[in-house]
Amino acid sequence: MTDAFEVQSAHAPAESLSTDSFQTIPAMEGTSDVLDAGSTVAEEKGPNGFELLGLAPELIRAVADLGYTQPTTVQLQTIPKALPDPSRTAQGQRFIDLMVSSQTGSGKTAAFLLPVLHTLLQTQAEAEANERAAFERAVAEAAAKGEPAPKRPKRKDPTNVRNFKAPTPGALVVCPTRELAQQVAHDAIELVKHCRGLRVANVVGGMPYQLQIAKLQNADLVVATPGRLLDLQRSMQIKLDQVKFLVVDEADRMLDLGFSDDLAEINQLTSQRQQNDDVQRHVCATHPATGHARHARQRRVGAEDPD
Repeated sequence: MTDAFEVQSAHAPAESLSTDSFQTIPAMEGTSDVLDAGSTVAEEKGPNGFELLGLAPELIRAVADLGYTQPTTVQLQTIPKALPDPSRTAQGQRFIDLMVSSQTGSGKTAAFLLPVLHTLLQTQAEAEANERAAFERAVAEAAAKGEPAPKRPKRKDPTNVRNFKAPTPGALVVCPTRELAQQVAHDAIELVKHCRGLRVANVVGGMPYQLQIAKLQNADLVVATPGRLLDLQRSMQIKLDQVKFLVVDEADRMLDLGFSDDLAEINQLTSQRQQNDDVQRHVCATHPATGHARHARQRRVGAEDPD
């Protein structure tokens, strides 16, 4: 079994890693491959490998609740490169694009979910700190003028149609099927159960529009199938111009199912904001790096066909 890993970026050289002869550990009953391992880095008890990767404590706690303390090989290779790197930030490039090809059960779902959720937590903390600082400045200015201190704004009920505001998620995961999208969303919810205020929404066909629109309110991470996502976007029920992380799960399968035009449109919708270097794209393939993965590389999201 072989896991192939590549870095794609206009400013970073392509990197390829492969690991053979993986050891297999049994999957937990009732769980998906979010953390099921095709390989673990260390079989012996030792320091928590997810802590060593620098992930947020809330995420490490959630992973431990699932019974795991050591990352799989694909997680060990992917997560450090997917996290914000101060050295890259100093060069004006906060994120790099990634392409991961891995077999089912290798833990690739967590390999892209964990760094995305970690960065969303960081962004949330920065926004709260800025909001708190602005409020404290307003209080200080009011006190200096001898005026009453301002009150904090009340949180509006997002389910009330009068308070509707098209959600602007910071991360988007696109999946080829309803079942896979629901499973990835379930895995993400399991990973954020200790994260205050981080919301995950699932957008798939076959579900009532109004229910999904209500659940989209204030969503930070959206897991969707292309058709329903574009339907909601075209009716202005969701905005994608603030997406910082775009993940295409099972990209090879999506191309085989004829989603290339939808993927190109989604890529365009999530590219209409700041410089591309401030956005990260993950392209994940299930098969080893042979026929399907090469096909996905030739037609990666946003790229022109070779012919």
